[in-house]
Amino acid sequence: MRRREFIALLVAVAARWSVAAHAQQAEGMRRIGVLIPGTADDAEYQDRMAAFLQELQQLGWSDGRNVRIDTRWAAGDANLFRKYATELVALAPDVILAPGSTSLGPLLETTRTVPIVFATILDPVGAGFVESLARPGGNATGFISFEYGLSGKWLELLKQIAPNLTRVAVLRDPAVAAGIGQFAAIQSVAPSLGVELRPIDVREVSEIERAVTTFARSSNGGLIVTSAAGSAVHADLIVTLAARHKLPAVYTDRHFVTGGGLISYGPDRVDQYRRAAAYVDRILKGEKPAEMPVQAPTKFELVINLKTAKALGITVPPALLAQANEVIE
Repeated sequence: MRRREFIALLVAVAARWSVAAHAQQAEGMRRIGVLIPGTADDAEYQDRMAAFLQELQQLGWSDGRNVRIDTRWAAGDANLFRKYATELVALAPDVILAPGSTSLGPLLETTRTVPIVFATILDPVGAGFVESLARPGGNATGFISFEYGLSGKWLELLKQIAPNLTRVAVLRDPAVAAGIGQFAAIQSVAPSLGVELRPIDVREVSEIERAVTTFARSSNGGLIVTSAAGSAVHADLIVTLAARHKLPAVYTDRHFVTGGGLISYGPDRVDQYRRAAAYVDRILKGEKPAEMPVQAPTKFELVINLKTAKALGITVPPALLAQANEVIE
């Protein structure tokens, strides 16, 4: 065999081997869908997704090597949630990550067979997403944000940081079970703290602005911003309104405080995404969501913004500062 023919043969064999290797890799490639409520440039969601991907890698899953991750960013748009839910299910993923109820709802309307892991849902049973926490029973499982009893803690923190408060507006979504449950838990402790509550719906920008402005016309007021999709979508507006009207406010998530809010107390959501990755790993290895219990958070964080406190004329009690996981100066 001539040298030129031999080289040509080697090239042909190598090409066939390369095609076969790629086909084998593609055949073994698993697929994960991700439907994020925020935007791709949202720093908070970037941190959460980084934790999710890092944990997956530690568990042996590397994007592009043995798993393909398809991510969609819905930017709080109901139409995009529905569109991307359909797109992701059409890709036939092995499992989908749905961080919250705004992602999970459209996905469950689209499929009852593709496994779904949620990271931060307050009341999946009340919302009808799972049959029970111990045995979800369907194609979705994951992690709750916190129990309703935590909601009373927000009012206690608000009174601790602003003792003169007698009126508190509670921003919530009354159209979902979580909004009703959180408000009820806050109501249960309000009388003992001498506080009158005023509910404010968070579904429309104009409604939020009008209601907060009206509420702020009287003195000794404060805000509690509960865990709701509308609160997250309108976070910048809510923080701006609290600053404009000099209202001390407590939030459920640290990103409100890093964005200029006063104080937050809630689960470590970055940790929730790490734990969600562990559930995704278990599903990829053959476990069924129906038999994987919904779990509660194990880490909580208290974050205080001293710059905002100073602007409001508030001196944060040393005991409260000592409890903080993060202090922004």
